[in-house]
Amino acid sequence: MQSRRSVLKTVAGASLMSAASFDRVLGANDRVRVGVIGHGLIGTRHLLDFKAQSDVEIVAVSELSDERLEAAAAAAGNGPAKHKDFRKLLERPDVDAVVVSTPDHWHALMTILACAAGKDVYVEKPLTLVLREGEWMRQAAEAHKRVVQVGTQQRSGKHYQRCAQLIKDGHIGDVRSIRMASYRNILPGFTKPVGDRLSPADWDMWLGPAPFVAYDPGRCLYHFRWFWDYSGGQTTNLLAHHIDSVQSMLDLKPPVRVAAMGGRYSLKGIGETPDVFEALFEYPGLVATWSSHEVAAAGEDGLTFYGTKGTLKLSRAGFEIVPELEVPPEEQIPRFSGPRTAPATPAPRTTPLQESGYDQVRDQFVPHVRNFIDCVKSRKAPISDLASSHRSSVPCHLANLALRLGRTLRWDDAKQDVVGDPEASKLLTKEYRSPWDRELKAALGRG
Repeated sequence: MQSRRSVLKTVAGASLMSAASFDRVLGANDRVRVGVIGHGLIGTRHLLDFKAQSDVEIVAVSELSDERLEAAAAAAGNGPAKHKDFRKLLERPDVDAVVVSTPDHWHALMTILACAAGKDVYVEKPLTLVLREGEWMRQAAEAHKRVVQVGTQQRSGKHYQRCAQLIKDGHIGDVRSIRMASYRNILPGFTKPVGDRLSPADWDMWLGPAPFVAYDPGRCLYHFRWFWDYSGGQTTNLLAHHIDSVQSMLDLKPPVRVAAMGGRYSLKGIGETPDVFEALFEYPGLVATWSSHEVAAAGEDGLTFYGTKGTLKLSRAGFEIVPELEVPPEEQIPRFSGPRTAPATPAPRTTPLQESGYDQVRDQFVPHVRNFIDCVKSRKAPISDLASSHRSSVPCHLANLALRLGRTLRWDDAKQDVVGDPEASKLLTKEYRSPWDRELKAALGRG
């Protein structure tokens, strides 16, 4: 009997041949045949959005949960092939591209294996569980000449693009401070597994490259994101979107210094990631903050750019620019007696602007899917390419490491390493559990 590693190499070679042929013959009017891996919260959204494209056919779906596997096939509506083992989907010659909507600890490995099998990939964020995986993904995509789109859909939002241009044109002046935030109250915490429980027989496969633990249905099907072995909590779940917008809109490299504080103080249910998190990111010429808590819903979610001429508040629903007023510095000194002179009607330093009514699915998700399909056909780089998406993942990982290590971290982007902190450097990578370590090495051509 052939080993899985041998099968992977054989299939990868055959698939690359079919992919090369696909590159030559696929025309603008041809259909892109898609396989969907994962049918949870975001996976359901992606299946519907890909299905809605007139030049896309969902030919296969993969899920470990029996309930979700059947739901995915039903949603596709055309009798797609069903596979519990995603590797069977990757072996199919009728799959041109795959959508990876799995728990975070699978994103990198599935993308790498898909690239080695000659498939283009649409992979959800967060891009990686540990920082080094981003480099491995880039190596695989470049070696196999694959198109990889990352699910940071805000890059495709027209009003996000408009705000980027307004900032570039100096509409709010020099941006010196940025606030990113997400708040809700889920006390006392999640206490029950979600949906139909995953079968114990599928547990080892669900864990995949993650460390082995005894079967625990509370760790999977949505709740995976609260465990360090599978995710980075809300920092990689939600900050990933905000920081990607910040760095892409301002054309920034990762921050040079990161500090973080927080902990799991009040939540007593399923999970171990923080319920209160505050992080500080230092970029050349500006400072950004991330504030997240799960124990109080009051506060303003979203992304705010503070400029010398105005403040830009941005969310998926729209944006607003509040101008700064031209009040002389001397008039802003507090006085507790005597007259205070000030212009009767201070002039605004910029023009107020406001747009609202944007829809997350229509205005960001669907255009992002369309961009990917167009790039599969043209072989051009997608709007959320691997290189820039990896840069956006760096601050998320550094913030979590700064919290867990209890100290500020300095980042050398040229060397892709933490400065003067060997302990932190070791945590930028991880060892995959067998046999997935061998699958990774085979896909990367490392013997």
